[in-house]
Amino acid sequence: MRGDLNNPKTFSRELDALLKKINNDATHENFISSIFVELEQNFGKDLNIVDGCIYDLRDKEFVKIYSLNENQWSKKIQLNSPAIQKVIKHGSYIFNDIGLRSYFDLADDVHNITPAAITINTPERQLLLVFALLDGWIREEISLFLNAVRMALTFRLFSDIMDSELQQAVQIQKSLLPRSAPKIKGYDIYGKSIPATLVGGDFYEYFEPEEGNFGISIGDASGHGLPAALLVRDVVIGLRMGLASEYKLAYTVKKLNHVIQQSTYASNFVSLFLAEIENNGHCFYVNAGHPAPFLVQGDKITDLEATGMVLGFLKNIQIQRSYVRLQPGEVMVMYTDGIIERIDSEGSLFELNRLKDIVLKHQHKSSAEISEIIFQTVYTWGASTNWEDDATVVVMKRL
Repeated sequence: MRGDLNNPKTFSRELDALLKKINNDATHENFISSIFVELEQNFGKDLNIVDGCIYDLRDKEFVKIYSLNENQWSKKIQLNSPAIQKVIKHGSYIFNDIGLRSYFDLADDVHNITPAAITINTPERQLLLVFALLDGWIREEISLFLNAVRMALTFRLFSDIMDSELQQAVQIQKSLLPRSAPKIKGYDIYGKSIPATLVGGDFYEYFEPEEGNFGISIGDASGHGLPAALLVRDVVIGLRMGLASEYKLAYTVKKLNHVIQQSTYASNFVSLFLAEIENNGHCFYVNAGHPAPFLVQGDKITDLEATGMVLGFLKNIQIQRSYVRLQPGEVMVMYTDGIIERIDSEGSLFELNRLKDIVLKHQHKSSAEISEIIFQTVYTWGASTNWEDDATVVVMKRL
């Protein structure tokens, strides 16, 4: 053992610091090469590392993109070469064999140098990091070091890609949710949705199919996260296409059921409430297994129960259209189960009755005020902790 390796605790501490740096430092164009330089500077003496280079897989060959010393190392190495295949198979490899060493084109007079390599694989690229070891290296030390670095870099690059993809999904989902409610004469409308994770399975949408009519939908795709969000995308697009074609409500929902049936995502069923409202208060709706919206006027509450089962379970479903007349001053509240199933510190559900009590008490207020009171009350009920389920509320009031 040499240098700090005489003190395993010191070496372990320094290696741990390097791995944390790989995990925490901001990535940039030269991130890999900067880490590579730091590896050689901080561990070169202890591990007998004196040189190295980085290759990037392009088509069927690894091309050198960086090296500490330009006077050695091959500019290109074929992907199918025995040396590369050894690294790919094992993840890391120390090239004791002179024949394999020759693929790296080290100078013939450099007999005391042994190449050691690791592969860094992501969905977007494959890198090869090669180190030159002076005589005196110890296999166990080098293997430990190489594999720790390989795992840390691979995890970090994967995380960056996933974060980027997830942020794209966030933006896609934000683009699907309405930025604001439509201005409909005689109506006050407000909607809000809070996903439990960056993206979720709740959605709501407004439609204005023709002058004098408008529509509202609210739904909940099973599951959470990216699979549910992808299904939401298909559902919202399907609704927009169906209603833009002036299909009847029940027909649109049946066609949408076929879209969900063909989905390959982990989330494979959706509850949906879809209403078409005329300016004079006539409201036609279908409720495919969604928690029943309710109407409040004075001390009267009317539930808009399901008119069919949730979408996605069966290829052919029966769904009926129903009707209700919205009276002036009446409030319609649509919600998802993340609201009524939020749990307090003692394990009790918020439940539908408490939601109805809020609306009864505050029905004279605007739709936005009612919605915000609901969210604040339910959030507090859950001890002001993170939402465990996606939560959505749409409030519509006939003025």
